[in-house]
Formats: sequence, C-alpha cells, structure tokens
Amino acid sequence: MFSELSTYQLLAIAILPTLFAIVVHEVAHGWVAYRLGDSTAYMMGRLTLNPIKHIDPIGTILVPAILIYTVGFAFGWAKPVPINWRNLKKPKRDIALVAIAGPGSNLLMAIAWGLVMKFANLLPNSMELISEPLGYMGLFGILINTVLMVFNLIPIPPTDGGRILTSLLPPKMAYAVSRIEPYGMFILIALIFSGILWKVIGPIINTVMRLILTLTGLS
Repeated sequence: MFSELSTYQLLAIAILPTLFAIVVHEVAHGWVAYRLGDSTAYMMGRLTLNPIKHIDPIGTILVPAILIYTVGFAFGWAKPVPINWRNLKKPKRDIALVAIAGPGSNLLMAIAWGLVMKFANLLPNSMELISEPLGYMGLFGILINTVLMVFNLIPIPPTDGGRILTSLLPPKMAYAVSRIEPYGMFILIALIFSGILWKVIGPIINTVMRLILTLTGLS
C-alpha cells in the first residue's frame, strides 16, 4: 500500500495521523468520563489535544518509529487518561460508555481522513505536489484509526473491548473476566507475535476500511 514511499516519506505522512489517532482516543475517554461525573482527567489537564500532555516516550515515539523503519507501519499508544471509576454516576453503564468513546473517536477520525483523501483526489493535476502526500496521509489516517479501533475492541482486558465486556456481563462472570487483566497485555503480545491476532482481526480491518472508502466515495 505504501511500498513506493521511502522511509522518510512514510514518516512524514504518518506522524500527524498517528498522533491524532492516539491522542484523540485518550482525550475521548477522559471527556466522556468528565461528562459522566469524573473530573480526574480535567483536573490533571489531560482534556487537551496538546500531544505533549499525552506522549508516552515508548508508546508514542519509540515503538511507532521502530515499526515504521522495520515493517513500514506505525502502531503505538499514549499515556492512559486517568479515570476514577468510583466517581461515575452509574459505574456499570458508564464504564462501557467511557470505554467505547476511544474506538468511537477512531471511527470518526477514519471517516474524516477518508474525506481528506477524497479532497486530495479532487485537486487538479497541477497541484500534484500537494494532492499526492495529502492523499497518502488520508489513506494512512484511515488505516491507523481502523487498526486502533478494531484492536481496542478485542474483548480481552485491559483493552476497551475488555471493559465493555465486563460491563455487559453479570457480576460473577464480569469478575472472572476482569481477573485476566494483569495478564491481558502478555496475552495480546503473544497473539501478535504468533500471527494469530492479525489472522483474526485482519479481515475485520479490511472490511471496515472498505466500508469507510465506500462511505467517503473512494471505493
């Protein structure tokens, strides 16, 4: 998809979509939590799009840079927005709403980047120096946001999907699932490096991307 780009060109078109995808995802969690009664993120100055407030040196800078240099794709994370679940008005319901806010924001951003790509395609050939990088940026924006959305909806705690699952299950089942959380990231890492995870979510990612391209008139 981006094989014709050099590493530096790929970095140039990937930085903005990746930062927005990661930062807005976290801010969405905090904003919904704030609306539902928890002002922790607000009080700590985390309800801002200023990336400096959200940068995790490893997850936001090091890991995406290494991945782009090695496999040609970026993936990462920001510092989680602090949330005190006890402050939520209706914890069982509100935990699910806070959790879905992150992937939901990625879906909206994927559509927005599709519109950016559509705009780039409408520019005249004389503006190729602008339209081509803008088109690539839009396509990368669709890709990174779709990947983050689908990945975060995997129902293994501590992902957003895991929190949604525990909110929907009866108390005893929810408690049993929540006990997986200390080991959840190790499970996900094992699934990633074994290739199993991508075999499962790859077709879902491709389907969602096709739907977004169709929705934005790019199919």
